[in-house]
Amino acid sequence: MAFYIGLAVVTIMAAFFVNNKTAVQAGTVTRQQMCNRILLAGIFALLFLVSACRIYVGNDYMPYLNIFERIHNGQIVSTEIGFNAVVKAVQFFFGTGINAALVIFAIFSFGTVYFMLRAMYEQSEWFVWTFFLFMTSGYYFSSMMTVRYYFVLSIALYAMKYVIKKDWLPFVLWILFAALFHKSVLFVIPVYWLAGRQWKKWHIWLAVGMCATFLVFGDFYRRIVFYFYPYYENSIFDTGRTSLVNIAKCICVLILALIYYKYSVKVDEKIRFYFYLNLGSLVLYVFCSFIPEVSRIGYYLNVTNIFLIPSVLKSIPDKKQRWFFSGAVVAAFCLYFAMFLRDAYAEGIRLLPYQSWLFY
Repeated sequence: MAFYIGLAVVTIMAAFFVNNKTAVQAGTVTRQQMCNRILLAGIFALLFLVSACRIYVGNDYMPYLNIFERIHNGQIVSTEIGFNAVVKAVQFFFGTGINAALVIFAIFSFGTVYFMLRAMYEQSEWFVWTFFLFMTSGYYFSSMMTVRYYFVLSIALYAMKYVIKKDWLPFVLWILFAALFHKSVLFVIPVYWLAGRQWKKWHIWLAVGMCATFLVFGDFYRRIVFYFYPYYENSIFDTGRTSLVNIAKCICVLILALIYYKYSVKVDEKIRFYFYLNLGSLVLYVFCSFIPEVSRIGYYLNVTNIFLIPSVLKSIPDKKQRWFFSGAVVAAFCLYFAMFLRDAYAEGIRLLPYQSWLFY
């Protein structure tokens, strides 16, 4: 546990000196830009190495070893063709043993950390706040559990910039590429498009009606979900439960955004995009518990809180209020991080104890 806390503290301290809003001068590299590059390289190296050098860490580590073996033997697996192709390519060069598995995990660790950091640097209004929320929300540490999903989540986060710029072709192409590794990401194409639009009153009433259909026609929507993911039906994930913690987080973020709505959401289209995604996440957790592992879908929406919260905090005009809510956010997410680490030893998580093949 101390190792993870230390990693979070060191990288957040480094992120404090990153200024992603520094002016860009054509043909020159300023001192701040050089500082940014060095610090980001250091943060990337630490996060990548910790993730890539793990062994038997994460609840799906052993199941993935079984999947690798099944892919090598030509057996049917539930993983997508892009992931299978990467596994086969690595096995071609490194064989089928644990060394090949370590290379596969390292490849996805590299991609996940790279796209996450690049998305935060390019899209955040306040980098250190975004990175703090990224670490204390457990997104980085959870990426050592569900490898394919968090790799795809990082691409979805990176591709958001094209939605904000209304540059739809690159966005769709990135999502289609990500779907080769986890097809659940296709969900974001219509949802991000809807969140990127200027909502009117009739849109809100339409959304309310949609929520009602979730309650009435839950079985119909379940059939659609199981058409794409038949392996989830009647599995240990098909419990009908939702996440009360994520509901509480979405509500708190929603309240904060509504308090300073006219200073942030109302005047900034990008913040409004994140606001609608948080609202959509709340709807999903409240009305769509019939979806197995609903958080797998919800994270595509509420991961944007790492952008929304700093943007709202930055817009607060009164200094005392800004300090108060900033302190409240720090306290809340530090508490959440402590609870996350407390449960990291659980059988269904197994992020702790951390083990590395360097010392195994």
